[in-house]
Amino acid sequence: MSSTTSPARDFGVQSYCFREFKDNPTVARLVRETGLDKVEVCAVHADFNDPAGWKEVVRQYKDGGVSIISIGVQTFTGDDREEAWFECAAAAGARHLSCHFQVDTYLRAIPKVRRWARAHGIRVGIHTHGGYMFGGSPDVMRHLVGLGSPEIGLCLDTAWALQIGPARGNPVDWARGFRGHVTGIHYKDFTFESNGQWQDTVVGEGNLDLPALVRELEDGGFDGMAVLEYEADPADPVPALKRCVERMRALA
Repeated sequence: MSSTTSPARDFGVQSYCFREFKDNPTVARLVRETGLDKVEVCAVHADFNDPAGWKEVVRQYKDGGVSIISIGVQTFTGDDREEAWFECAAAAGARHLSCHFQVDTYLRAIPKVRRWARAHGIRVGIHTHGGYMFGGSPDVMRHLVGLGSPEIGLCLDTAWALQIGPARGNPVDWARGFRGHVTGIHYKDFTFESNGQWQDTVVGEGNLDLPALVRELEDGGFDGMAVLEYEADPADPVPALKRCVERMRALA
């Protein structure tokens, strides 16, 4: 990142955008085709329970000119084997891990995740995942972050925040309300049909007030991980992702 680029504008892309491409060298090439050189790698493209095999994945992205800035989104249950995920992030030089918790195991999992985060020097962000997964609402997230801070914060997925409705789902309000605790951003945007069904769209062209969000992140001192995510067109996501990059880089 250059000295004039804020962390909110220094972004990569989520590998889930390329989920129909299982070969990591191909994914690295597609990342570069979007105009980016950083990636958050998800479990579609790696087995985070195999740290030895993960080293080959890291090499493939490095050879492709792409740095790994985060892994996830992983669901923690408190199983001791989950510490391997931190080993993978550290081996890649990443300093962030995006995650979920579950309603029946979070009290057991959070203390372990805090300990692993401290041991490996990795920040953890709980992914906001809308109205159909635990942690989708602000009050639940405040409870989880309160139990996990300072090691565990918020990974704000802007489209899924929108999905819970305008009164509580404004991503700008989320960013403002969690100032100092936002460790990651998934820049994503939705439009909605009359029945509430969501549709991916180019970031900033749907319901997300992208300029206001970036201003709030910068005003709030955001210093975490940022990636674009566009889940439509999985067989050919590069054209839309290029437009997402253009929208981000055109911000005043």
